[in-house]
Amino acid sequence: MSTSPRKIILGAFVPGVLTGSAWRLPEAPADTFLDFDHYRYIAEKLEAGRFHALFFNDSVKVDLDPGLEKGPNGVRWDPLVLAPALALVTRHIGLIATGSTTYNEPYNLARKYASLDHISKGRAGWNLVTSLGGGENFNRADHTGHDDRHARAEEFYDVVSGLWDSWGDDAFVQDKASGTWLDLDKLHVLDHQGKHFQVKGPLNVARPIQGHPVIAQAGASDAGIRLGARVGELIFTAQQTVEESLAFYGQIKSEAASFGRSADELLVLPGISPVVGKTFAEAQAKYDRLQELLDPVSFLSRISRFASLAYDLSELPFDEVVPLPPEQFSTDSHPSRQKLVYDLIRRERPTVRQLFNKLTAGGHRVLIGTPESIADDLQHWFEAGAADGFNVMFSGLHSGIDDFVDGVVPELQRRGLFQQEYPGSTLRENLGLPYRRNRHG
Repeated sequence: MSTSPRKIILGAFVPGVLTGSAWRLPEAPADTFLDFDHYRYIAEKLEAGRFHALFFNDSVKVDLDPGLEKGPNGVRWDPLVLAPALALVTRHIGLIATGSTTYNEPYNLARKYASLDHISKGRAGWNLVTSLGGGENFNRADHTGHDDRHARAEEFYDVVSGLWDSWGDDAFVQDKASGTWLDLDKLHVLDHQGKHFQVKGPLNVARPIQGHPVIAQAGASDAGIRLGARVGELIFTAQQTVEESLAFYGQIKSEAASFGRSADELLVLPGISPVVGKTFAEAQAKYDRLQELLDPVSFLSRISRFASLAYDLSELPFDEVVPLPPEQFSTDSHPSRQKLVYDLIRRERPTVRQLFNKLTAGGHRVLIGTPESIADDLQHWFEAGAADGFNVMFSGLHSGIDDFVDGVVPELQRRGLFQQEYPGSTLRENLGLPYRRNRHG
């Protein structure tokens, strides 16, 4: 049993399509990416399992590479369309939608997330990202550089959060006797003039129910850590060992203090990809079945490009040890994930086959086991101070979500590590995060 009064935070990552090779299983339904009922089932099941939040990633481009034919990565619904629909069929679970600061304008996103917070009655979250590409779809010949993207993201957040504070919580008095709809003293015009944006305001949506929607952020580069430390509240991260996670946890919470924030204002959630069975053998068989259906050539080629390796893993013998990557590297795409792959290769000196198996969850830890063994692992990380909770990466298969909700969740609850009921009505309340007060008082 746990001796900690804290409880584990559980968020769920659900892709726009069945990921990896899950779509190839005979029992996997076709066209899940076209079926709202597919997502509705997932949201309702996770809510029954008392998950804190459901998180949808996003992309603003299609990677036209050899892997496109073999993997269902090219299409997805807009999460800011899907989340409001799910808000109407759920009551408690938080709904975190990704929105790019590189290929949007602050006014549009401020308006959408404020609207989502009202539609969901205070359960909205914004996964603030800078995007890994997509300039070709937005009147650009190339993708904005890494440092420029993050500088824009910092100012983007300042504008959005300022727009959310356009109105006092009690600005709309609606006094029928006097005919006064609005108390003009509670109106605040932003009039932002910055390097990237000139936005006057005010926002034409009432202030969000939570004050501000919850800000989720995932980035482990220096610029990403700075952004997360300054504005992030849910920090999604990929760490392979307790020691690495402890170091990241301490670093980002220490940096948050330099911005005048309390360590309790940031919740760090490493990603895990669970495969659950009644026995370890059953869980391993489920995993092996998925691996056998995954096309190694397209997968390894995509990983090689994603991590900016100087060689193509798909061209190496499957049981050859992966060559050491260079000590110094730079990339404008995903430096934190590149570092994770490079560190893994140096630390474990894996064969191509072993690296293939390690990276099937995009660099997140793959946990294969029983409800008890997976709960043991999560408890160890949590009580070691390496995590405030976990971002559980699901393939989208209903059976995989059922296995975790019906198996691992009750085991965590039995140990006193996870909530039995939702303590509040908003996402902030359920996460133990404070209401965001208006900067204007």
